[in-house]
Amino acid sequence: MIAQRHIETAKQLHRLSELPDPNLAYFIQGTAEFKAYWRDLEWAQSYAMKNREVMMKRLLNQFNRMFNKGKRFRPEITVNCHHNYVAHEHHYEEDVYVTRKGAINAEAGRYGIIPGSMGAKSFIIKGLGNPDSFNSCSHGAGRKMSRTKAKKLFTKQDLEAQTKGVECRKDKGVIDEIPGAYKNIDKVMRNQEDLVEVVAELKQVVCVKG
Repeated sequence: MIAQRHIETAKQLHRLSELPDPNLAYFIQGTAEFKAYWRDLEWAQSYAMKNREVMMKRLLNQFNRMFNKGKRFRPEITVNCHHNYVAHEHHYEEDVYVTRKGAINAEAGRYGIIPGSMGAKSFIIKGLGNPDSFNSCSHGAGRKMSRTKAKKLFTKQDLEAQTKGVECRKDKGVIDEIPGAYKNIDKVMRNQEDLVEVVAELKQVVCVKG
């Protein structure tokens, strides 16, 4: 809703311009409209960050209740990882706005999460800070086909077979998320060895969608 509101504002600002498409409407840095957009965007991203912190705290509370005879333990590391977001950063001696779509921050020493598909393994990584990628790496395996194509190509039975051993939804509503619609996560990780160091490889047990 926040995005829709600001997109409509940008379109109104450019309604008399000669943009080839109204969806290319933009804000100019320093204007009141840009400041309002950036304020709301930062609020939304902070809200998402806090939401993940709350979920992690609740999960740890349940782990402490269920395991180790109720004795509390402290995690070795905790990873709270933004993806699909915008950040104000410094690169190549300039202050710039970086949009990481399908990407996460992989600056030197920063921990991140790179998940596979519903039926594939995931990785905890530590960034290497490669300046050529603006300190970024992929946030997942990435799709190799569209959602529409996946729905046409695969069946509910295919989904059940490809997610065998994983507790997750296996109904028609998530066929577009079937593992076969995604790239091979091992190959993706090999292709970004210059961007990240693998800290841990995780076997998927539970996947919650929606």
